Amino acid sequence: MKTRVSNFGPGPATLPLEVLEQTAEDIINFQGSGIGLMEISHRSPEFQGIADEAESLLRELLQIPDNYRVLFLQGGASSQFFMIPMNLLADNGKATYLNTGTWAKKAIKEAQLFGDIDVAYSSEEQSFNRVPSDGEYSIKDDSEYLYFVSNNTIYGTQFATFPKTDTTLICDMSSDILSRPIDVSKFGLIFAGAQKNLGPAGVTIVIVRDDLVERGPETIPTMLRYKTHADKGSMFNTPPCVAISVVCRVLQWVKNMGGLEVIQKRNEEKAAVIYRIIDSGDYYRGHAERDSRSQMNISFNLPTPELEKKFIEEAAAIGLKGLKGHRSIGGCRASIYNAFELSGAEQLASFMEQFAANNPAS
Repeated sequence: MKTRVSNFGPGPATLPLEVLEQTAEDIINFQGSGIGLMEISHRSPEFQGIADEAESLLRELLQIPDNYRVLFLQGGASSQFFMIPMNLLADNGKATYLNTGTWAKKAIKEAQLFGDIDVAYSSEEQSFNRVPSDGEYSIKDDSEYLYFVSNNTIYGTQFATFPKTDTTLICDMSSDILSRPIDVSKFGLIFAGAQKNLGPAGVTIVIVRDDLVERGPETIPTMLRYKTHADKGSMFNTPPCVAISVVCRVLQWVKNMGGLEVIQKRNEEKAAVIYRIIDSGDYYRGHAERDSRSQMNISFNLPTPELEKKFIEEAAAIGLKGLKGHRSIGGCRASIYNAFELSGAEQLASFMEQFAANNPAS
């Protein structure tokens, strides 16, 4: 096998090697059944066992209360942008949204098709370089929920603490779920596309409180009601079996690593290695304000676009790949999700020091 590189890509992201190796075996012969994972029936006891284990592990790791349902859905996290207001904003109901990046902005656009949406905060004029504190916005009394994105992959910002409010919290945790302990009971609904910290693209996890499951009106399409999937154990139609199986193995890996407290410490250590270089001088400039910095995605610039291009090319040549920033802001971005190794962050930090010494700004 060709030597694996350090994959700093923002998603689909790097996965634990042991998960990839086991999945490769499962693709050919799932649990000794003689049938490949992509061929096995989702109604089979073998796959049902995987689905049940995935839910059980997720409940254990996040300490999900009994009055929440765990759903494995298709359509990507972007489908939740419209499923949430469709289910929760009957009769043009009202909701509050915080606009902290591209994915929040897309969610706002979809929600406006179904309800009266108040954008209580936006950092768009500052190129989404920060997230707000509680005192920087207000929530209208008749809002059904407050929607926010916990971590912004493009701009490298993250809520260090979550909003404190009696209003139902809805959170897109696609790029930092399982990266730290959270109190699920503070939220009405949490969702996350799998391809950052959970597994491959193809399945989206939705953790939703029981009372919200019942909110979806019967006038919306059957497949778009949370109750449809909750009542059928996420098997109203054929689920993404391969993706769910990989998620199950990733969750087992997280448990074996020691759980979310250990994962959080590991993530903080990796991020600190890279932020130390950014903070050591003026050569590298972090995009996010310091108190809004992400532990998952580190966006930064060099003195010139020409140096950024050279940096990305030379880094890739030594196995540091996926460092090109998003097209909307350019620059560089290092995504260091749960499965990314500390050694990769250390190698990047060393390269950053050498590159700055060898390529002084003119």
